[in-house]
Amino acid sequence: MKSSHSYYRELFRIRRFEEAVMAKFPTGVFGGTTHTALGQEANAVGVLSSLESGDVVFSNHRCHGHYLAYGGDPGALFAEMMGKPTGVCGGRGGSQHLQWRDFYSNGVPGGILPLAAGMALAEKRLGTGAVAVCFLGDGTLGEGLVYETLNLASLWDAPVLFVLEDNRIAQTTPVETALAGDMAARFSAFGIPTVALDTSDVEEIVETAGNLIGSIRADQKPRALILHTCRFGPHSKSDDTRPVGVVAKMRATRDPLVIQGSRFPEDVRLEIESQVSAEIENSFQQALADPAYKGDDNLRVVGISTVQNPERISGNQHQVTVLESLNTALHQSMAEDDRVI
Repeated sequence: MKSSHSYYRELFRIRRFEEAVMAKFPTGVFGGTTHTALGQEANAVGVLSSLESGDVVFSNHRCHGHYLAYGGDPGALFAEMMGKPTGVCGGRGGSQHLQWRDFYSNGVPGGILPLAAGMALAEKRLGTGAVAVCFLGDGTLGEGLVYETLNLASLWDAPVLFVLEDNRIAQTTPVETALAGDMAARFSAFGIPTVALDTSDVEEIVETAGNLIGSIRADQKPRALILHTCRFGPHSKSDDTRPVGVVAKMRATRDPLVIQGSRFPEDVRLEIESQVSAEIENSFQQALADPAYKGDDNLRVVGISTVQNPERISGNQHQVTVLESLNTALHQSMAEDDRVI
């Protein structure tokens, strides 16, 4: 395990980034929308600390903490949210849709689960020993695609860890008014071994997640980890309908930074906070100073091209549609890579 203050540095890095996003968003510097994970930092750091090179991570709309815990650059993420070419995906993915190395995120609830299971199966076919980790929220349990994926992941023994971050509220709907039955039973019904933790302690999560990932690596079969957690911020930017006292109580009793920060001397903690605060501010200022796209540069980067389609237009050139691009890519992938199902 890492040292207590090393974990604190990672937790505080995520916290300070998210706080900067919330503070700067009203100024108009970022485009689109955003979803922060204030209060959930221990989940990202705790789970991803056990990964090895080649392991694959799938995140959702609340992805900043996962990306940073994976090792992502905060400056590139700031630039991505500003729509700049220096961003993680050249400014085209925004706050929710990221891809860097073996990290992927998508803002569509439930949409990442089959991708994670499929990637896990691809790695298994290659015999790499790699594990896929897939983060989902309690609100995602209302999506039918989740259960189709759990069924196939179990049936085909996909080496994937499903991490359910239950922050007790889906956008503005409390979990008790939207979810019937037991969360763990949803996974165990498909024969997927499941562990649940109700904690904000990063070191507790590190130990449990490490054991689960080790088991997956050994037998190449899926597992699930349910983390009952706390979201301190709004769903997005200003849509928190919870009473102020509810959030204040969570901050007083379940803050992962307070828990971890109590494990080493205060002077060490303050030095870490000073260093990380400077890093995040410098990253933001650099992203702000980075050049933006000019004219139609962004379109040229994405690539608008023409193809010959004699069946449709008798030899005339035409602009490729999104549907045609997706269909062509799928068929090419299946033809060139036998891992693609």
